[in-house]
Amino acid sequence: MSAPPALQIREANAHLAAVHRRAAELEARLDAAERTVHAQAERLALHDQHLRAALDELDRAKDREIATLREQLMTSEATVRSLQAAVHRRDELIRQLQQRAELLQDICHHRPPLAGLLAVLAEAERLGPLPASNPSHAPPGGPGPPVANSTGEEADRDHLQPAVFGTTV
Repeated sequence: MSAPPALQIREANAHLAAVHRRAAELEARLDAAERTVHAQAERLALHDQHLRAALDELDRAKDREIATLREQLMTSEATVRSLQAAVHRRDELIRQLQQRAELLQDICHHRPPLAGLLAVLAEAERLGPLPASNPSHAPPGGPGPPVANSTGEEADRDHLQPAVFGTTV
């Protein structure tokens, strides 16, 4: 085989140099792309780490808020129970007071007739007992002889006492 002409060798060398440059250029671009991907991966990992930390903090804040709300709920339920008991006591007191109010209304309704009766009794008490009198000399229009009871027997004068009016009110 004969040696290739110089022109062919130069063309082949130029082609090899171009391929070599192109390979070096591609390697440089590949290194740059790898650095970019690596930097992006680090940024994404750091961002993911920040997001995880934020999620963890949100989870802790949620747990704290739930605990606070549970305490408030328990306090509110205790307050409701206390208020319900107070309402029950007051309802019972109202029931008792209503009974007393009805009794007082009845008393007020009966008061005028009772006041009149008390006034009459006071007047009778002021008059005092009747003086002792002889039954044979009864005043006209006055009391008559003793009346027989329903059994037909005469009333025994010894057990009769003069009438005395009095009040205990």
